[in-house]
Amino acid sequence: MESYESKEIEVNEQFRLMSTEIISKTAFGSSYLEGKHIFQMLDKLTLFIVMSSRRSRIPGISKLFRTIEDIESDKIREALREIMLMVKKREANVNSGQTDSYGSDFLGSLLKAHHDVDERKRISVDHVIDECKTFYFGGHETTTNLLSWSVLLLAINTDWQEKSRKEVLELFGKEYPETDSILKLEIVGMVINESLRLYPPVVDINRRVTRTTRFGELTVPAGVELDIPPLSVHHSFEIWGDDARLFKPDRFADGVAKATKEPLMAFLPFSFGLRKCPGSSFAIMQVKIALSMILQRYKFTLSPNYSHFPIVILSHCKIISYKMAAPCTKLLRGSGEGRTTRVYCT
Repeated sequence: MESYESKEIEVNEQFRLMSTEIISKTAFGSSYLEGKHIFQMLDKLTLFIVMSSRRSRIPGISKLFRTIEDIESDKIREALREIMLMVKKREANVNSGQTDSYGSDFLGSLLKAHHDVDERKRISVDHVIDECKTFYFGGHETTTNLLSWSVLLLAINTDWQEKSRKEVLELFGKEYPETDSILKLEIVGMVINESLRLYPPVVDINRRVTRTTRFGELTVPAGVELDIPPLSVHHSFEIWGDDARLFKPDRFADGVAKATKEPLMAFLPFSFGLRKCPGSSFAIMQVKIALSMILQRYKFTLSPNYSHFPIVILSHCKIISYKMAAPCTKLLRGSGEGRTTRVYCT
């Protein structure tokens, strides 16, 4: 924190590095440095996918002519098999008796499922690798974007920033936030929910109808794919009222269920029902802790260089995200000690 005094920083990039560190340690535990290398390769692969998606191609031409991105993507995909080295190392340690488990991290849980005594419940090695990729994609970007938007909105709405800071200081003082007390952050929770409503991490959800279903007077046959746009739902005047486009965290004062007149599926930042993102609680916990530590140490306002220009882009795993476009800058001013930090957010 001290290194950011009286400086402008790109907070989105800082949050990205932080979330990568957290995801790496959660996924791979003591092997997180190897995990970080793998995730860096995943970022490169994603960049190539995005570049490729924007390029027009003639059907069949890829068999005759391959771009540099195609060749590099194949190399990265092959290198991602490095996860297998970690898998085999942990299996060898268990088989030799050096350890009695595959680990308490995410990879360890997957390996336990891979070696389940019930063959019907076992998952393949490819499944293990794919789950590690999904865990990174789903958790890393969601946390980064949510933190970035939350800090931006608090920088603009300084009254809510002060309310949030007061709550944090009353609960934690200057001490590190404790897990049990994090659940008591009501105002910070309202701010996070409003950030998720205005700028949901996913703006497009696809579902396939498995059997003929009726929605009121509408009959949808089996096999039809439905497109659910959380961004449109969250900004609907009909659902959220005339202030739907405004930042008003107090709409969540009585919980999500009472925030609108139509509570069922009106709030979809992490989808809904059985297919809701299983890592949503993990993401919210990270954001609450990070916001608390920032509010304990700094006051921040919007930089005069800031230009508000959100765009919808293709992101990891074909997830559509709503992100900030450069330049997005903020001014962060220290709390109590006259610290000043300028913060960039791209």
